[in-house]
Amino acid sequence: MSRRIVFVRNTLAVMLAAVVGGSYVYFRGADLPMAHAAPINTPLVASNTGPTAPAGPVIAAATDFSGIVQRAGPAVVNISVTGKVKKVADDSDSGDPDDPFSQFLKRFGPQLQIPRQPQVMHGLGSGFIISPDGVILTNAHVVEGAQEVVVKLTDRREFKAKVLGVDKQSDIAVIRIDAKNLPTVQIGDPSIVKVGEPVLAIGSPYGFDNTATAGIISAKSRSLPDDNYVPFLQTDVAVNPGNSGGPLFNLRGEVIGINSQIYSQTGGFQGLSFAIPIDVAMKVEQQLAQHGKVTRGRLGVSVQDLNQALSESFGLKNAQGALVSSVEKGSPADKAGLQAGDVILSFSGHAIDRSVDLPTLVADTAPGTSRALEVMRGGKVRTINVTVGEMKSAKNDAPASKAENQGRLGLAVRPLDSDERKQLGGQNGLLVEDVNGPAAIAGIQSGDVILALNGTPVSSVEQLRTLASQAGKSVALLVERGDEKIFVPLALN
Repeated sequence: MSRRIVFVRNTLAVMLAAVVGGSYVYFRGADLPMAHAAPINTPLVASNTGPTAPAGPVIAAATDFSGIVQRAGPAVVNISVTGKVKKVADDSDSGDPDDPFSQFLKRFGPQLQIPRQPQVMHGLGSGFIISPDGVILTNAHVVEGAQEVVVKLTDRREFKAKVLGVDKQSDIAVIRIDAKNLPTVQIGDPSIVKVGEPVLAIGSPYGFDNTATAGIISAKSRSLPDDNYVPFLQTDVAVNPGNSGGPLFNLRGEVIGINSQIYSQTGGFQGLSFAIPIDVAMKVEQQLAQHGKVTRGRLGVSVQDLNQALSESFGLKNAQGALVSSVEKGSPADKAGLQAGDVILSFSGHAIDRSVDLPTLVADTAPGTSRALEVMRGGKVRTINVTVGEMKSAKNDAPASKAENQGRLGLAVRPLDSDERKQLGGQNGLLVEDVNGPAAIAGIQSGDVILALNGTPVSSVEQLRTLASQAGKSVALLVERGDEKIFVPLALN
């Protein structure tokens, strides 16, 4: 079988489970010194009497990032998450559907078999503090679906974090811890970064806290599959699982990107890593802070890059612009009269060099705003005005599990039927069908029977939910498992 090259989200949770998943505000921090790469060899100077000597190679010495690590390192945090439970299939699931005994086991299996221990998934990532009162930026895929998020600082203090907002389309998440006077990073401008410029990453690859790795900017404005609205910075900085959400610094010690993805055939670093430009993240964070959600503009077109052959066929001197390959019916682009085969040369006065430039400009435009497009059609340039629409929010690919709707306990339960009550000596209770969150962490298992909460017998789902909502930060559940009854403490959400 031929091997496929895939993009892999560089977080440890990807290798363990589908758990771990906004932008920055400006603030000022301590100015960091400029680091310079000193040349070892200098070009030969031309003589006044002889021919000009060829210039010798200029070789840059290794850049010293120690000052940046010392000053900015304390603002980089380790993020660990406890994720959703991965349900383990019972042996009876593979039984013969026509076998009466198999069907009996499927119905009463939890009481007759040894309950299986649910698997609580754990993941690691990185983040960095952007506000002294505990606001932290990371990747959405690091915290997506997490039941508990714990942030560890370089001084070894640990805090439970609250997820303030997640934007899956840009892969940005904002979380917060209850702390004051924290060290912060300084924000830079990724638009002035040059290809070949040295950069530094700090993160927690494979859980090794505050690891520094360095490299250069390999390319700018990279478009990746399924990431149409992020012009990624490509680097050769070593980025591995656990680096996700960590900062990418320039030589001035300013954050210019958020390490997000790697290109790999093995799941580990292979020389290609990608960071979200910090200005993209800033816009997202500001919208999450002000409105609780991210609003993006939309045209309703699919575009592609031009090559030399395409540009010549459309009457262009250069292979620049965004070639419209399709127009969604009824979309703002359709209403404005855009057609497949049009080449968009500029949007609201901004020249379109590559197709990736257009979605970014449109997404940053407020819905309902009229913008002018410069379009090449039939060898002639024309101006088309379009009223930008609003992009619908991204929806989760997977439906919410039953346990996610079970409130503070993280339990999916149902009342016992008459046969099950007889097996338990006629007593009432609630049969656990699925577990998540606090219940999974406490060790509650599918097939357990909940008899009481804090000493109050329970017989209905509504009663259990009411008792849990009135409880404090923890409860004690009386559980029957097999022939034994045990009290299980739960720390509630």
